[in-house]
Amino acid sequence: MVDNNKSKTIGVGLIGSGFMGKAHAVAFRTVGGIFPLNAQPRLEFLADRNAEVAAEAAHALGFSRSTGDWHELVCDPAIDVVAITTPNSQHAPMALEALANGKHVYCEKPLSTTLENALAMTEAAEAAGVVTLVGFNYQRNPMVHAVRQMIADGEIGDIIGFNGHYVAGFMGRREGSYSWRMHPDEAGGALADIGSHLISMSRFLLGDITDVIARLDTVYPTRSSPDGVEHPVDIDDQAAILARFRDRPFTAMLDVSWVATGREMGLAFEVTGSRGAIKFTQERLNEVQIFKRDQPANRSGFTTLTAGPAYPPYGAFCPGPGHQLGFNDLKIIEVKGLIDAITGVAPSPTPFADALKTARVMDAIHRASATGEWTAVER
Repeated sequence: MVDNNKSKTIGVGLIGSGFMGKAHAVAFRTVGGIFPLNAQPRLEFLADRNAEVAAEAAHALGFSRSTGDWHELVCDPAIDVVAITTPNSQHAPMALEALANGKHVYCEKPLSTTLENALAMTEAAEAAGVVTLVGFNYQRNPMVHAVRQMIADGEIGDIIGFNGHYVAGFMGRREGSYSWRMHPDEAGGALADIGSHLISMSRFLLGDITDVIARLDTVYPTRSSPDGVEHPVDIDDQAAILARFRDRPFTAMLDVSWVATGREMGLAFEVTGSRGAIKFTQERLNEVQIFKRDQPANRSGFTTLTAGPAYPPYGAFCPGPGHQLGFNDLKIIEVKGLIDAITGVAPSPTPFADALKTARVMDAIHRASATGEWTAVER
């Protein structure tokens, strides 16, 4: 763990160098040039599936050392924080061993594919007394924070409705699509893989979910691998969910699909209030649309708010409004939150304990789909 009185750097160990691994590396390498920090990240060690892949990735991403054995990384005394960007099933064993070695842990979502593992990870983190953060990076968007504040301030009145979606088409083809994502223990299905983002986002905006009723569907009971071999599939491709929030007088609708043909990044929501409404989609992440009922009749309609320095921390990236933030910028904001938590500036924005609440909602959704009944979320 980092001693804030003695250390000016934070040794980073990254496990995995794919899409998310590269995003983590870019964020760690860039964050110190965007934000003032009490300690700078040091790209120390990278682990991947074998030594050759790890060495190539370490060279490309700027890490000092590499290994084909992640066990070596999580035990290394030069590592202060372990960043885990591997397939979902590997999160638990990697995080648990890192925690046992006193490391801070930055883990991609979902926390795990099972509630049992998510609970074990959270308990281990609390026992270790370290900082944890789960990569729900879409919540780092300044415009999403603006929406949360509008809701809290009553800007659109009492909240009376919420529709949320995470619909994407990257698993929409049956042919040639069989992969690790098709194993329940590996990815957890569409609900865990992408729906966890939507559930966490809805909780971030509206508070805890207490009860759900849901239907999980496997659209393709078989899929072929790239070599043409057919494989049986028993994971959810889609989820339709009704959810109730604590202290909210309505039932929300949540829609998850990774077979939504034609959709690229359809994480979106609409919040309805007694005096207005707010709309957002990640495909236009620098905009929020807001409607207020007190507008003149001939000016009635949604108004677009555009990201700019008025929505922190946008201004740290650019002084001019409308110049746009991107996906990697959200990761940079997330890594700032991690470093601030490690150095005692602020608490982690989404520690394991928060991600565990999302895991409990997903567990209730699976149970509700099996019974067809309203199901309480365990507390």
